[in-house]
Amino acid sequence: MCPAINSSYQVTIAPGAYVCEERLQLVGEISIGSKTIIHPGVSIIAEAGPIFIGDGNLIEEQCVIANRFPPGSDKDQMNQVVMIIGNNNVFEVGSHCEALKVGDNNILECKAQIGRSVTLTSGCVIGAKCSLTTNETLPENTVVFGSDHQRRTMPDRPAFQTHQLDFLARILPTSHYVLKHGTKSHTPAAT
Repeated sequence: MCPAINSSYQVTIAPGAYVCEERLQLVGEISIGSKTIIHPGVSIIAEAGPIFIGDGNLIEEQCVIANRFPPGSDKDQMNQVVMIIGNNNVFEVGSHCEALKVGDNNILECKAQIGRSVTLTSGCVIGAKCSLTTNETLPENTVVFGSDHQRRTMPDRPAFQTHQLDFLARILPTSHYVLKHGTKSHTPAAT
């Protein structure tokens, strides 16, 4: 199994994290925290700078987490920008995150998208198929939902996914190839 095809990467995986190799795409410098679970078919693309993923995150199938240069920018003139994802976040199936700052205990539901200019604080929920690309910082405990992107404030943060993380940590290694903790790197051969 090869985690990336024709891409260069350096990934650091903390002990207790589970990263499934199948259909995994890694690009650039990536750090994955303890107890984080990454399902098969995930793309983590750190082109514009490193990505640091905290502890206890759940990243499901077909998710894309990308730190890319803004469209139309001169990549040679841009400084690297670090993307930081906090702890205990859930990225549900097919979600897409380019936000440079994601706090703790957020949920991106199925096929939700957040752009590079959005900052998620903590306890936010981005509803299924909602897309945020404006330049804004969401207040804590904000829920974005519906086709017209309505917003509400929850009285409490979403519940931690502790039981699901524990269950997946037991089950995933029995049916998937899992990258071991440590530092892995790959540089494609020149052609």
